[in-house]
Amino acid sequence: MTGALYADDTGEGECALVLLHGFAGSHRVWEGVRKALPNALPKGLRIIAYDLPGHARSLDLPGAGKAKSVAQMVVDDLAARGIARYHLAGHSFGGAVAVLAAHLAPRSVASLALIAPGGFGSGIAGDLMAARAHARTDDEIASAVQAMFGAQAQVESGVVDAAVELNSVPGQREKLIEISSLIVRNGEQGAFPRAMLEALAMPVHVAWGSRDAVLPPHQADGLPESFIVHRLPGLGHMLPEEAPFEIARIIAESTGAV
Repeated sequence: MTGALYADDTGEGECALVLLHGFAGSHRVWEGVRKALPNALPKGLRIIAYDLPGHARSLDLPGAGKAKSVAQMVVDDLAARGIARYHLAGHSFGGAVAVLAAHLAPRSVASLALIAPGGFGSGIAGDLMAARAHARTDDEIASAVQAMFGAQAQVESGVVDAAVELNSVPGQREKLIEISSLIVRNGEQGAFPRAMLEALAMPVHVAWGSRDAVLPPHQADGLPESFIVHRLPGLGHMLPEEAPFEIARIIAESTGAV
């Protein structure tokens, strides 16, 4: 067991782009996005991609599946690293964590890029999450991963390989089962009150795939007028891996770089 969140931390400086993965992910889901991030990003911007509690190298940390606890850990870890200002990008569960982190540290969060974020409505495909959590064999894992992508998406072998590797970590499958039961209760997820979203004063960009089978695309409807919504035709839930160049562009735009 480690005492701190694992982070793939590249660069130096007091300002950072912080990447928060979703359920059954790790810092590796952002590899394509990081390669695609344009040179227009603010010069010297540090990039930090976490393994959130209950996942990969942060497997044994407390708070797994509890978005507010995870948000506090992220905020505290960034403060310990001496990072006073940061842009947050979060996918799915990581998007919910990003929203809560922005409320915990509003003066530190410069912008939010929320990629098919959790908490924007009660609807969620709990069966798909349970299938991913309970998957045991390589074929079961591959099938569960495919179901979370768009119906027409070609899932690269490296994505499945990473999921299989994640499941090979002793205790990971059991932890995913535990986390999925915390996120989905009675077939629903917890949803942010409207006033909580309206209180976000920093720039907020929201991206959603039109064929998201995990979180209904209509959850991107009727958001606060200050939010900039990006609707991505034909794409599913796993946007950082399905469309890394598009997600990189949206993240760069959220930081004010483009």
